[in-house]
Amino acid sequence: MDENIFKAQYDITKKSRFKKFYESNKILIFSIISVLIIFIASFIFYTESKEKKKIFLADSYIDAKIYLQNKEKNKAKDILKSIINSNDSTYSLLSLFLILDENLISDQEELSRLFDQILKSNEFEKEIKNLIIFKKLLFQSNFASEQELLDSIKPLLSSDTLWKPHALLLMGDYFLFKKEYLKATEFYTQILSLKSLNKELYEQARVQLRFITND
Repeated sequence: MDENIFKAQYDITKKSRFKKFYESNKILIFSIISVLIIFIASFIFYTESKEKKKIFLADSYIDAKIYLQNKEKNKAKDILKSIINSNDSTYSLLSLFLILDENLISDQEELSRLFDQILKSNEFEKEIKNLIIFKKLLFQSNFASEQELLDSIKPLLSSDTLWKPHALLLMGDYFLFKKEYLKATEFYTQILSLKSLNKELYEQARVQLRFITND
C-alpha cells in the first residue's frame, strides 16, 4: 500500500516537473520546432527547385541544338548564353563548348568573358577545371598578348595536371610561330623533363626542338 502511494506521489512529482519545465521553456520549444519545420520545408523546396532548373536547362539546351539544325544560329546563341548565365556547372560548360564548336560568337572579348564567368561562378573537379583553362588558352592563342597567355597558363604549370604538357606544347608552338626560338626551346624542354608522359607528346617536343636546331 505504502509502495503504491509512493509511486503515485513520484508520478505526480514527475508530471509536475515536466509541466513546470514546459511552462518555463515553451517559447523555446515552439521556436525550435518552428525552425525545424522551416528548415525541412526549405530543403524540400530547394531540392525540387534545383531539379526543375536542371530539367529546364536540359530542355533549353536541346532547343538550342534544334535551332542550330534549322540554321537559326542567333536563336541558338541567345539560348546558350542564357544557359551559361544560369551558372549550372554541367549545362553552362556544354553551352560554351557548343558556342565554340559552332562559331556562334566572333567577339573575342565576349568569349573570354564567358570563359571567365564559367570558371569563377561554378565548381568543377580539378581536371575538368584545368581542361577549361586549357581550352581558354587555346582560344586566346590566336589573339591574346604574350603576357595574357603567360598569365592564363600559370594554373596549369603550377599543378600536376594531365593538361600541363599540352599547355607547354601550345606555348612552345606559339613562340616557334613568332620565331622566338629561345622561349620556344624553354617550353619544349620542360616537356622532355616530365615523367610518365605520352610518347607522342615527347616526340612532338623533340621534332620541334630539332626544327629549331636545324633552322
